Amino acid sequence: MFNLEINGTVYTVQEDMNLMDYLRDQLHMTSLKNGCGEGVCGACSLLVDGKKLRACTLTLAKVSGKKVLTVEGLSEREKEAYAWAFAEAGAVQCGFCIPGMVISAKAVIDKSPNPTAQEIKEGIRGNICRCTGYVKIEQGIMLAAKVLRGEIQPKSTLQHGAGIGSSIQRVDAREKVLGTGQYVDDMYLDQMLHAAVLRSRYARAIVKSIDVSAARAYPGVEAVMTAEDIPGERDHGHIFHDWPTLVSVGTETRYVGDAIVLVAAQTKKQAREALALIEVEYEELEPILSPTQALANQAPSIHPKGNLLSTTKINRGNAQEELAKSAHVVSHRYSTPPTEHAFMEPESALAIPGEDGGVIVYVGDQSVYDDQHGIMGILGLPAEKVRVISKLVGGGFGGKEDLTVQHHAALLAMKTQKPVKLTLSRKESILVHPKRHAMELDITTGCDAEGKLTVMVAHIVADTGAYASLGTAVLQRACTHVSGPYQIPNVDITGLCVYTNNPPGGAFRGFGVTQAAFASETNMDLLAEKVGISPWEIRYLNALEPGMVNSTGQITDEGTAIKETLIAVREVYESHPFAAGIACAMKNTGIGVGLADTGRVKLKILNGKAVVFTSAACIGQGFATIATQIVNEATGLPLESIEVNAPDTFLTPDSGTTTASRQTLFSGEAVRQAALKLQQALHESSLERLEGREFKGEYIGSTDPMNSDKLNPISHVAYSYATNVVLLNEQGKLEKVVAAHDVGRAINPKAVEGQIEGGIAMGLGYALREDFPLEKGRPTIKFGTLGLFRSTEMPEIESIIIEKNSSPLAYGAKGVGEIASIPITPAVNSAYYKYDGKLRCVLPLRETPYKK
Repeated sequence: MFNLEINGTVYTVQEDMNLMDYLRDQLHMTSLKNGCGEGVCGACSLLVDGKKLRACTLTLAKVSGKKVLTVEGLSEREKEAYAWAFAEAGAVQCGFCIPGMVISAKAVIDKSPNPTAQEIKEGIRGNICRCTGYVKIEQGIMLAAKVLRGEIQPKSTLQHGAGIGSSIQRVDAREKVLGTGQYVDDMYLDQMLHAAVLRSRYARAIVKSIDVSAARAYPGVEAVMTAEDIPGERDHGHIFHDWPTLVSVGTETRYVGDAIVLVAAQTKKQAREALALIEVEYEELEPILSPTQALANQAPSIHPKGNLLSTTKINRGNAQEELAKSAHVVSHRYSTPPTEHAFMEPESALAIPGEDGGVIVYVGDQSVYDDQHGIMGILGLPAEKVRVISKLVGGGFGGKEDLTVQHHAALLAMKTQKPVKLTLSRKESILVHPKRHAMELDITTGCDAEGKLTVMVAHIVADTGAYASLGTAVLQRACTHVSGPYQIPNVDITGLCVYTNNPPGGAFRGFGVTQAAFASETNMDLLAEKVGISPWEIRYLNALEPGMVNSTGQITDEGTAIKETLIAVREVYESHPFAAGIACAMKNTGIGVGLADTGRVKLKILNGKAVVFTSAACIGQGFATIATQIVNEATGLPLESIEVNAPDTFLTPDSGTTTASRQTLFSGEAVRQAALKLQQALHESSLERLEGREFKGEYIGSTDPMNSDKLNPISHVAYSYATNVVLLNEQGKLEKVVAAHDVGRAINPKAVEGQIEGGIAMGLGYALREDFPLEKGRPTIKFGTLGLFRSTEMPEIESIIIEKNSSPLAYGAKGVGEIASIPITPAVNSAYYKYDGKLRCVLPLRETPYKK
């Protein structure tokens, strides 16, 4: 028997168990989150007798007789201080890590009421944030300390002047700081079952037989499902339906994350134990682990159509002729690894059978409509029978665009006619969802004697792993962006997307451009050296200006501001005494290339408020806040009269996936259109008299397809541009990053800064430490060994926002989410080349203080 005091209440428990499981599953204290289960992420931080510890590593026996404090147990004064300070600083994005950060902040402030910046950095070192880059979290803690010392008072967040250009607090900040907002795994229902998934033992093997009899008979088990139990289509996928929901007997597994059997039981423990009783007979086959192997003559076919998923070609001018005429030519091969998204919230879905023979699925991902379409096919149900509702999303970065848990939970809910929750462990999450594509890039760049670019020839091979996911589109973006934000009249670019038995490659912040920019920007530095000019000069000499033509033939618009970003960083780059690196980037806004791309919004007056209905997923970027500000700008309504509804396929129109840095422009423009209609109605009536009225907005991005026969096709409706400078100290360590970004117009400047800072943290990890080693196709890494940057390792960051765009669309806003992480990696490489003269062509970079 164990007695423990939790938030001032004494509990007596008979049997020992994990403390986090007890607090979350028994007491439903869900402010602490299960981010890793390894004791390394800090999302489950709590205080035990005043000492900060991690709940996932503790048992009830270890805390028996002690006082445990979670965010729920903070005093009202503390709650107000942290909620206001974190919101005011802009510290909250996806929010999953924030309650753990609050506990760490309390530990710091309790010990040192007036903490130094270094004490705060050290105090949150055990907490990982994948969104923010830590800058604004540290500022939030400093602000909270001032409130708790009585030096300042929290101010009201209800502002009437909160339109475009105002750094208002995020509308969801408070619930995320205090842990009252719900992510899917925070939901608990009566009679809810827990699911578990048996996955393949091998990357490539024939499943000879499956025996589930012992699992079906195990106490507490209410359903066991194999491929034969799927009522509808067995395969799913974004671009091609090549991904089996469950691998059937007689077919091959294609990677170690393949699902074979589903189990639903009354407890998590019973579900896991039942998995161990399932017997699967395999015929192990030799896996194909590289594109080179996959494309070799006589290589076994991973899919019926072969191992080459797609080819992308871009040709303009006469590249070979210009290569021969160029005064200087640089040619190198670059290699980038797969990388893990490491979003803080592991995948989770809760499916509930409906009374009408349908199903309701609660999710936390990047598109409720993508989920609905996939689940409809698998269950064999029409749209009106499949309702998908989004809860809070604990980060995505592209890694939550595919079906991972949603369809499995739905299958089990329909089978058992009970609610079923499926939440992946961190280990399983790393195993299952698609990663950033590993790529091999052969890049040749030529220029004339003065440094004017003449030609680029590129050959890019992407390892898309076991399934297509979004691999074809990722390869396209790598090919269309590899020439960078420069005018290059002659290009010959070829890309191959290749199946292997590695984990799938899919969407990841930057969408192929991250890899391409690392290679092409490094070539730019080497060309500058040959010409005898500086890396800044060669970039400025070749940077696109309005009215020029980029490598896909599109004419750049009046809002093009890459040169302005270069000018903004010139002084800091040229004046640094040790080693300064520089890199530029461009990134499309919107899916483009002739594909359907629409933002939709319905603005409805309910209970005296203007409620925005849109399926645009907020995965940390803050779209609900952006929509609120746009409505305020267009109508003048105060913030307290504006709300944003959660994405819901039965209530909110399809606004497309949160991907391609598109929601602020596409759905933001739809919000603007709807809000302007409301504003016209308000000229003739009051908000109260408009009760029940609806105002709709829609923006369709019209673009031309790849390989259009137009001389100057429109590939994308907009592009963002950026220049990053990285400064190293005498020891070769990161000192400062200066990031200048052309974002069109900053609807919320503080939110834009947060995106930039978070992108820099992610890009620094990609450049210097993050890797994803595989052994026979199986990941050998844990969350704690991914190489993610922590607070104490982050350099100073200065964000410079360039606003030039005069387009009326979404008040001139363009995307920033993806481009924030693109130029930083090549800028780091540039800095180290300046530092020691060593050319590094492989990520993560070796022979640095961060990786030997």
